[in-house]
Amino acid sequence: MINPPFFTMDDFDFTNKTILLRVDFNSPVDPKTNAILDDSRFKAHLPTIQELFKSKVIVLSHQSRPGKKDFTNLKIHADLLSSLLRKRVKFVPGLFEEPALKEIENSRPGEILMLDNTRFYSEEIVLSDEPPEVLSSTHIVRELSKVSDYFINDAFATAHRPNVTVTGFALTIPNIAGRLMEKEVMGVEKFFSIKDSPKVGIFGGAKADDSIKIIDRMLSENRLNYVLTGGLVGHLFIVASGFDMGEKNMNVLKKEVPNLDDILKKVGNLISKYGDIIKYPTDFIGNDNGKPVYYTMENFRKDIPAMDIGINTIAEYSSIIKNAKGIVLNGPMGVFELEDYSAGTREVFNSVARSSAYKVGGGGHTNAAMEKFNLAHYIDHLSTGGGALISYLAGELMPGIESLKLSKAKFGGNKA
Repeated sequence: MINPPFFTMDDFDFTNKTILLRVDFNSPVDPKTNAILDDSRFKAHLPTIQELFKSKVIVLSHQSRPGKKDFTNLKIHADLLSSLLRKRVKFVPGLFEEPALKEIENSRPGEILMLDNTRFYSEEIVLSDEPPEVLSSTHIVRELSKVSDYFINDAFATAHRPNVTVTGFALTIPNIAGRLMEKEVMGVEKFFSIKDSPKVGIFGGAKADDSIKIIDRMLSENRLNYVLTGGLVGHLFIVASGFDMGEKNMNVLKKEVPNLDDILKKVGNLISKYGDIIKYPTDFIGNDNGKPVYYTMENFRKDIPAMDIGINTIAEYSSIIKNAKGIVLNGPMGVFELEDYSAGTREVFNSVARSSAYKVGGGGHTNAAMEKFNLAHYIDHLSTGGGALISYLAGELMPGIESLKLSKAKFGGNKA
């Protein structure tokens, strides 16, 4: 059992206490109806909130960012949360102004307030690595710390951002990981702690540059024995190996992958360094004017876009997955949204589901494919964090997690 490097909710009694709770309710909003289109992030935070029903709960969250059509106040978020909890959540149109502070002071244990969009306030966005003492001096932190006993950070999906309402309370009041944050961090750390091999990383989808960062880091630290690629990630490795995929496939890569030439150089170095550890597709399903066609590397169709991996690649990947002890899954093998090009993703994901390995998956398209194929319940840890999971797997600094560790170091002897 891995011990968390931060306080968890098991360490404190929150009865009759005032809790600042940072969540990530940032969700797609219909511009016509102003309705939230996906409540999955709300549902992910429910266990933490329900555990605080004997506390005075002050919810902090953000929605989008300035300039976007869905940059709005959190009234609709409070209404949706009320519906899911079957308990009133009062929206407070402010953050640290006097009326908002009065609302907090006048509320009672058992009540839930939702403050306004934290990104309405310029202090929220930290553009550089500010020391904790500077963050502690912001109006947001100073004023909200005065009326709160504890700060619970449940926003793993925002843990890679150094926002003030994510990291700023580390030195002012005890910071505690919420149930979702604890689950997310420990879910990934459990994969990292696996000693048995082989450990397999499966990377696909369109966010190829992010996948390359993860592959590079995990291979350099000997965290993976095999890397299986599909989607645009697989195309990058094919092109970097010296194979000409044709103009149509290259145009897609140029459109979707920033700094393509630099990325291809990195991929080429990975191929040179790690050789047979990295697998990429050897056969494909392409789109010939709306008709799916099968072909291999030997008779490659340069005149049409490759949309999915073929049967030989599926068989090779499935045989590797079968013997895995640990699996990281990030991204589909092809355009799974279209039935004609979904077989590669479906069969590889089915192989993952059948495996006895410890399995971690995440990313918007990964989760969507898992839901489409009814496989989500077979994954040991399916992350809610897109960019946050990528940053964590790639070994990047996670300010939201680091601030939890810092707060434990400061308040470790003052648990209540």
